[in-house]
Amino acid sequence: MFVKVCGLSTPESVREAVEAGADAVGFVLTASPRVVSPAQVTQLVKAVPDGVTAVGVFRTEPAVDAVAIARAAGLSWIQLHGERTPDDVKTAHDAGMKVIRAVTMGAASDAFADWGEELLLIDAAVPGSGEAWDYGSVRAKGLEGRHWLLAGGLDPANVSQAARDAGAWGVDVSSGVEQSRGVKDLAKIRAFVAAAKG
Repeated sequence: MFVKVCGLSTPESVREAVEAGADAVGFVLTASPRVVSPAQVTQLVKAVPDGVTAVGVFRTEPAVDAVAIARAAGLSWIQLHGERTPDDVKTAHDAGMKVIRAVTMGAASDAFADWGEELLLIDAAVPGSGEAWDYGSVRAKGLEGRHWLLAGGLDPANVSQAARDAGAWGVDVSSGVEQSRGVKDLAKIRAFVAAAKG
């Protein structure tokens, strides 16, 4: 199971995620309680070893701006939320970036098509709520054989069952490993990765 821990903002939380066995770590470079600056990210990625993917997360920024900000932060992966088009993925690829494209369960059916992104992330219909949802409903989207991440309302207690219900290739967590909004709980990070990896 591929595991991404997102919204990291301290060297300690990055090290904890890496040492716990996370495959990817995410840094929020858009308006959020978890936002970090490109300058902060350049320091945080020093704790990310080869083999672990470091991702810059963006919501409303045009793809060309997301690419520029990610590059300034020393990143080669971007995660694009919000209303996107296949051209956004192409823009990122043309600039040498790899892409995680995020969609919500409430998105139009064509949003679940393969636009060439490296990974698709599927979030709750109301993203950011931290609430668990009907993870098994993802199976109706026809994603068999594709690399995609399940997100939204996951925590150490439910991630294993949620991933099985959805048939997920990987999982992504942020609020589910926090002690308060935007502040990561190191023990929860360890527990989440262990539960997801089984």
